[in-house]
Amino acid sequence: MTLTPDAPSCSLVAKTVEAASHQAYTAPGIAPLNTATGVYITVHGHFYQPPRENPYLDAIERQPSAAPFHDWNERIHHECYRPNAFARVLNDRGEVVGIVNNYEYLSFNIGPTLMSWIERHDVEVYQRIVDADRKSCDRLNGHGNAIAQAYNHMILPLANARDKRTQIRWGKEDFKSHFGRDPEGMWLAETAVDYPTLEALVAEGIMFIVLAPSQAKRCRPFFQEEWHEVGGSQIDPTRPYRCFLNDGDRADPHAPYIDIFFYDGPISRDMGFDQALSSSHHLAGRLGQAVRGDHRPSQLISVATDGETFGHHKGGTEKCLAYAFVGEFPNRHWTVTNYAHYLSLCPPEWEVELKAVTAWSCAHGVDRWQDDCGCGGGGLWHQKWRRPLRDALDWLRDQMVKVYAEVGGKLFSDPWLARDEYIHVMRSRTPATVQKFLAQHQSHRLNALERLDALRLLEMQRHAMLMYTSCGWFFEELSRPEGTQILRYAARALELAGDVAGVQLEKGFIKRLALAPSNVECFKTGAEIYRQLVIPAQISFEQVAAHYAISSLFTTYDREERVYCYTASQLDYHRHRMGSMTLAIGQLQLTSEITHETEHLVFAVLHLCGWDFHCCIQRFSGRRNYTQLKEQLAEALGQGSAAKTILMMNQHFNDRAYSLHDLFAEERHRIMQLLSQETLTRLDQLYTQVYRDNYGVLIAFHRDELPVPRELQVAAEIALGHRLLVTLRSLERDPNPHDLVELDTIATEANHLRCQLQLPEARQILERTIARSLHLLLQDPEPSDLQVQFLEKLVDLSQQLTLGVSLGRSQELYLQWLHSIAVEGRCASAVLLTLGQKLAIDLS
Repeated sequence: MTLTPDAPSCSLVAKTVEAASHQAYTAPGIAPLNTATGVYITVHGHFYQPPRENPYLDAIERQPSAAPFHDWNERIHHECYRPNAFARVLNDRGEVVGIVNNYEYLSFNIGPTLMSWIERHDVEVYQRIVDADRKSCDRLNGHGNAIAQAYNHMILPLANARDKRTQIRWGKEDFKSHFGRDPEGMWLAETAVDYPTLEALVAEGIMFIVLAPSQAKRCRPFFQEEWHEVGGSQIDPTRPYRCFLNDGDRADPHAPYIDIFFYDGPISRDMGFDQALSSSHHLAGRLGQAVRGDHRPSQLISVATDGETFGHHKGGTEKCLAYAFVGEFPNRHWTVTNYAHYLSLCPPEWEVELKAVTAWSCAHGVDRWQDDCGCGGGGLWHQKWRRPLRDALDWLRDQMVKVYAEVGGKLFSDPWLARDEYIHVMRSRTPATVQKFLAQHQSHRLNALERLDALRLLEMQRHAMLMYTSCGWFFEELSRPEGTQILRYAARALELAGDVAGVQLEKGFIKRLALAPSNVECFKTGAEIYRQLVIPAQISFEQVAAHYAISSLFTTYDREERVYCYTASQLDYHRHRMGSMTLAIGQLQLTSEITHETEHLVFAVLHLCGWDFHCCIQRFSGRRNYTQLKEQLAEALGQGSAAKTILMMNQHFNDRAYSLHDLFAEERHRIMQLLSQETLTRLDQLYTQVYRDNYGVLIAFHRDELPVPRELQVAAEIALGHRLLVTLRSLERDPNPHDLVELDTIATEANHLRCQLQLPEARQILERTIARSLHLLLQDPEPSDLQVQFLEKLVDLSQQLTLGVSLGRSQELYLQWLHSIAVEGRCASAVLLTLGQKLAIDLS
């Protein structure tokens, strides 16, 4: 959202932002934060990403479709989650007037698996989200913007009673671990609901939920006889409703109940699929159309949509929200609130009865997650696979219930309570947390093997939950990443069941998956999807050891190293070189941080040259055998014979060998880069020479506007790109004016020759260098003019190089500093104000 020339001034916007944090937007003399008066606005964002972690590594592997980012979580974080934590208010010149934390004004839920990812990967944004909830509590009489979510987006009406309870309890406890308070409301996956789900929510103390207007059947004022039929989405969404759980037509005021808000369907759809978010003025106008003119004391205009709409699905719309919250809504004297706060001011006076089983994204109840109902279809593709997939997972769940009840009954005093409280371990897997948890739930003092089985059982149940993540059914085909992911969770769960109880469930599971027809010819059924996409992704301790062994040739590991969710303890390590060959032999103890399983392994890896690796792994069988292995392999290598060394390795390790292909993708790609570096360096030198020799020719072609031979243009772009990276790396290590001169020269040449320098690494280095230089400058009580000039020149060059450099982080640092000196009553120097203008900040 950009301010028009007649929009509020910078100072007025700043004052409005400050006022928004402390008081309501209303006319003088009225206190709508304490009394239900006027128009209230709630914009709810359902922030959620399907869990993408490899079940064996507890980490998301690289997803090429998310390029230039590592994975889709990272990409959407860059486009949505972080921009909403630092949403810009801009003037008509595109300069930053202020930064708004949208989470302070949005009602929101963030999926627990996503919130944990944000906590690990961007602690600054995580803290902004947590602080936003606290500030909204301060502003809204103790009622925070955040609400909980059922843990991993399971469709609760299709879950059994135990799974419903665990999903709700896990969601509550995860929420408390982040926000330090009990949730008042809970978001249901796909807003899928039935009365047993409501009963489970009430039993766990959830006060309210949010539903689509299409999910209501009928409503009436409290204790009146006549019902109003609203089954066609006709319910009035401007008031809360109470849903009583008693049987019969007459409401019992003493019956258990849950309160329900229905969001405004048409406006919510316009936000997601039309132009409601095209500007903050348009959004306010669209919301204003829903205001009722019936003279009621107060009314709530409530809209809800996927949180990813704000920046990911609709780029830049977090700015629209920001100015709506601090400009458009205050100007109309609307109070920005959340559901819990409004409920405290205006308790329901109407009751509602829901349709039997419904969801917001399926017109057929919840058939989208169990039948070929047509929702989410892909043109000519069917979804006949949905029912067999649901049946196969239900069968597997029930088999694992038997395993858990039988084995868990011997280990835990109450196995199902232990599962419900396992969320504490899931949130913090430290040895102290695990020890405390087991001490609380063990039926007797567990020995080492029993502790291992206890953790395996609980992990089996965790994956049995994750395999029901709704995304697996949402789209048109089972072999999509979402469907494959839930099958990987199922595979891990049945593997753990086998480890604990010796039961073999995989054949029965595959047999049932064979009944799920795929739309893709090469798969035909879910059974083949499982064989081709799931089984190869399973990871053993031996594969982790092979990853460590091959990587050790390129990395100096400490005695104890973390390899994904494993702790690798190096017990012995020897490396030998003979010509172009390198041999590494070692002992390794691997311990899973998840289940605490441990393996003592021996490895030997031979790097012949280039891409050729031969790695063997086996369990440690004693010092004598290990010493003999080291001696014989060293002797074979000493003879300079690769064939003899490999033969000796195969004899000792039973012919099972691993290669570079068997490494986990991240490390494989890193090593591929290292192995290619020498070749790339030679090519850079060659292209640089071609560029130097033909510089005059290139200039002549461009001067006369003739088509440049492609070979020469490519040589220029590669040569200049190489120079740029070398210069920037030097600048990042030790900033100096000489590097700026070289950057200026490169920018000039690239401009003259119309070179496209699309280098993500160069952009990232420049962004980091500018932000770090600014941070150091602002920390200096007496910065010199030379320091400021250096930074200004660096900013200018970042734009001249047309790398797409973002000044976002630097703008945030500058505005934080500006705010801090204003609070302290200090004035900014003229040179630092000039620098602010260079960073595209409105200081008028």
